[in-house]
Amino acid sequence: MVFAIGRSRAASDLLLPPLELLRPIPAVAWIPLSILIFPSSELSMIYITFIGALFPIVLNTVHGVANVDRRLVASARSLGARELAILREVVLPDAAPSIVTGLAIGMGTSWFCLVTAEMISGQFGIGYYTWEAYTLQNYADIIVGMLIIGLLGMGSSWLLTAAGRLLMPWRNPKVAR
Repeated sequence: MVFAIGRSRAASDLLLPPLELLRPIPAVAWIPLSILIFPSSELSMIYITFIGALFPIVLNTVHGVANVDRRLVASARSLGARELAILREVVLPDAAPSIVTGLAIGMGTSWFCLVTAEMISGQFGIGYYTWEAYTLQNYADIIVGMLIIGLLGMGSSWLLTAAGRLLMPWRNPKVAR
C-alpha cells in the first residue's frame, strides 16, 4: 500500500487523505481510546507505540518511493524489466535511505510513546519506574530512569544505523586513507 501511494497518483489521491487526517493527532491522544479498546494495558501500549512509529515510517517511505529517479525506472523498462523487478531492483534500493530515515524517526517517536504510555497506564517498564520514582519523590531514581531511557534509545538507534549500513552497502563508500 505504501509503495502504491508513492508510485501511483490514483493510489495517492485515494489513500493519502485519510493518512493526512490522522497524522496530526498526537500518539498520546490515542491513549484513552486504546485503554477502552484493548483488554490489557500491554496491548494498549503496543498500539500506542505502533501509532507513534507508523506515520514517520509511512511518510518517509512514500516520499522515498515518489522521489525515485524516473530515468532509472525508464531505463529498467527499456531493458525489459517487469514491474516486480523494477520495484525490487530499482525502487526499493533508491528509496531505502528514506525508509531507514523513517524507521529511525519512527523509533524515536515510538520510544516517546512507549515511555508515556507506561507512565499513564503501565504497571511495568522504564516509564512506570520513572513515574513511580516521581510520585515517591526519589530524584535519583528519576535520573536513573531518564538515563536508562536515553541508553535504550541510543542503543536502538545504533542498531538501526548498523542494519541500514548492512542493507545499503552502496551508501557507505570506503574512506580513502
